Amino acid sequence: MSAASSSAPPAPASICLLRLSALGDVTHVVPLVRTLQAAWPHVRLTWVIGKGEHRLLAGLPGVDFVEYDKKTGVAGMRALRGELRERLGAAKRFDVLLQMQVAARANLLSAFIPARRRVGYDRSRSKDLHGVFINERIPDRPGIHVLDAIGSFCEPLGLRQERVIWDLPVPDDAREWARAQWPQDDVPTLLISPCSSHVLRNWPADRLAAVADHAAERGWRVVLCGGRSDLERATGDAILSAMAHPALDLIGKDTLKQLPALLERGQLLMTPDSGPMHIANAMGTKVLGLHAASNPARSGPYSDRRYCVDRYDDAARRYLGKPASELRWGTKIEHAGVMDLITVDDAIAAFKRYCADHPIVSSQENP
Repeated sequence: MSAASSSAPPAPASICLLRLSALGDVTHVVPLVRTLQAAWPHVRLTWVIGKGEHRLLAGLPGVDFVEYDKKTGVAGMRALRGELRERLGAAKRFDVLLQMQVAARANLLSAFIPARRRVGYDRSRSKDLHGVFINERIPDRPGIHVLDAIGSFCEPLGLRQERVIWDLPVPDDAREWARAQWPQDDVPTLLISPCSSHVLRNWPADRLAAVADHAAERGWRVVLCGGRSDLERATGDAILSAMAHPALDLIGKDTLKQLPALLERGQLLMTPDSGPMHIANAMGTKVLGLHAASNPARSGPYSDRRYCVDRYDDAARRYLGKPASELRWGTKIEHAGVMDLITVDDAIAAFKRYCADHPIVSSQENP
């Protein structure tokens, strides 16, 4: 993990982390938690988080979670403040608040969290009056991945995130469920999670089906996964109807606790920029990421982007009239049709790169 505890500065008595959403982003926070715990094993960590995100991370050792439901508005913020004060007792305030979300709702919510030190983003990443709610900032390092920006929240406290460790909390029964979905054999598995929460990042179903068929023709098992939304169900049905080969349909059949275990069993996940992309990366599964609307250097799979399709620069030139290098870091290009810039040949080429790097692929790699 991070630097040895013996060289760490004195530990704060309590730290509150504020990051409500989304699934991928809260996954990026876990290495920061591990860094704080490595330096200060006994520090009290409280994490204000969204409901679904809590379901994913429940059981993370050494962290007390407090849910905030955005539907409850200011009334929910007042209730949260009361709950935190009850938890703090005589201390009354946290020593440190790490305010890791710049959306207006999260900024306002942070005002209801009592804390002496209030660490937020650098000015270039701030928006929606973020600076009003903080009194310290992380270093301004342009051009870094979202995970590294989140990891730098420990730096005002005197630490550095020198190693990135997830070790997501996956219960045994979740792994048992995942093992029961297909045989433990030597057939490599391509998982497809077709939908992002940002609809304009999604790739057409017929193109996903074409890549799935290419994999099936080469002896791969194809497994569809996703949530219970109408869009995910409709997209899954469209993929299945366009495929010439069978696929295992698990869309809507897993829970957020089972999802990491499911992703862990595949050799490769094909997906747009999405929560499952980052969860799979955290579980050690390679990702065939589909990027045109977002920059994979900023928000692609953190550990390994060799198998990503990157049409972000093409999108910048077509829709914004300038190369990606001239855009503000983090610019999204969520225009209708932007994902059509990614061709089936692009994705098949990425799949072939994976196969070339892993000539002997066995599902025993991710049992």
